[in-house]
Amino acid sequence: MTNAAESEPTVKKFFTVESANKMLPLVRSIATDIVAKYRDLDGLRGRLELLRGTRREGLPAAHREEVEQVEHEFERVKNEFCALAEELRGLGVELKGPDGLVDFPAIRDNREVCLCWKLGEPEVMFWHDREAGFGGRQRLTEAMTIADKNG
Repeated sequence: MTNAAESEPTVKKFFTVESANKMLPLVRSIATDIVAKYRDLDGLRGRLELLRGTRREGLPAAHREEVEQVEHEFERVKNEFCALAEELRGLGVELKGPDGLVDFPAIRDNREVCLCWKLGEPEVMFWHDREAGFGGRQRLTEAMTIADKNG
């Protein structure tokens, strides 16, 4: 497992629509894995709730072992989920939801905004102000200027 500091960009990266779309195949692959891991976590969480419905001390040894196995599996999948989120962050992309919602930081009219993409969309087609979030998504227009501040 890599150190979190190793995967974080040293300088905040800003994307243009073109550079975000160019990175999309990799981001899509990671987002797909994130959604699958989250689904696995949700299933394991539900299983643990069922298994823990009785006091652990009063359970037969075989049942305690099953609880411990599911707990171990939950931790393993959670670590994999976190590693995938770190991989996105290392690319300069922000994970916004376990449903595959991500933001690409960008500059528009000399202010920081986000290019917004969700798993299932064919390309980056939306943006929003940093504070607005998903609810403030607006469709990109051809006339829109998203600056490349990466040099």
